[in-house]
Amino acid sequence: MGQYAAYLNRQETHTDRADPRLIQGLAATLDMDTPTAELPPLWHWMFFQDWRRPGAIGPDGHPRRGGFLPPVHHLPRRMWAGGRISFTGTIRAEDALTRVSTITAISEKSGASGELVFVTVRHNISGPRGPVLSEEQDIVYRGAEGAAVKPAPAAPPWDGATQRAITPDALMLFRYSALTGNGHRIHYDHPYVTQEEGYPGLVVHGPLQATLLAALAAENGPLARFSFRGRRPCFDGRALTLLKRGSALETRDETGATCMEAEAILG
Repeated sequence: MGQYAAYLNRQETHTDRADPRLIQGLAATLDMDTPTAELPPLWHWMFFQDWRRPGAIGPDGHPRRGGFLPPVHHLPRRMWAGGRISFTGTIRAEDALTRVSTITAISEKSGASGELVFVTVRHNISGPRGPVLSEEQDIVYRGAEGAAVKPAPAAPPWDGATQRAITPDALMLFRYSALTGNGHRIHYDHPYVTQEEGYPGLVVHGPLQATLLAALAAENGPLARFSFRGRRPCFDGRALTLLKRGSALETRDETGATCMEAEAILG
């Protein structure tokens, strides 16, 4: 943890409102009817957005380093690697919401891709009917050296799994970025993502993949817990398969490689 020790247990509180316009927008983006009761799981990621003036935005579209999160300036790539959510209540349109965020862990490691810094942030969200959810987000910082995407073999087939097919396009990624207030240019700026970051196309958001998997899991009942971990990026204009077998879920790209794995426990 070293130089970032002062950031451990740092806390901040934000309030927001479950804006019906955002809810309508995400429903349209996902090609579904607008929810008339509680929101589907993981739609809370549209709220508590962090909009900054241009001078406070870094070259990748994220807010400049520092502020609440540790200032990991020397590792240019920042990604949301995974998370764990426990659901204790519901969110409805127009609900007043409060989120208390705490940095619970910071670690520095070295791996095959070089130096890594991991930061875990816990978010507790409550609304007018009490606690809604508790969430841990794992954020990883890494360098720009090495290939942006490494080859991966196709995953073994899941016999009998429930499957859904989707092809995320540039419009879906742009709209999801706008609805969640995500300025990261890898999701909508094709020249940037291919020329500066070295990816072959626009990167499909990890939270968007998780939201699609949670919706698939929720077809069998309300969720009590949901966890997910990104394995490799996937890109716009390419087929993406959602799979569910028991409590396990995955997204797989057009080559059959696993991009995200998740687990859903029904309540």
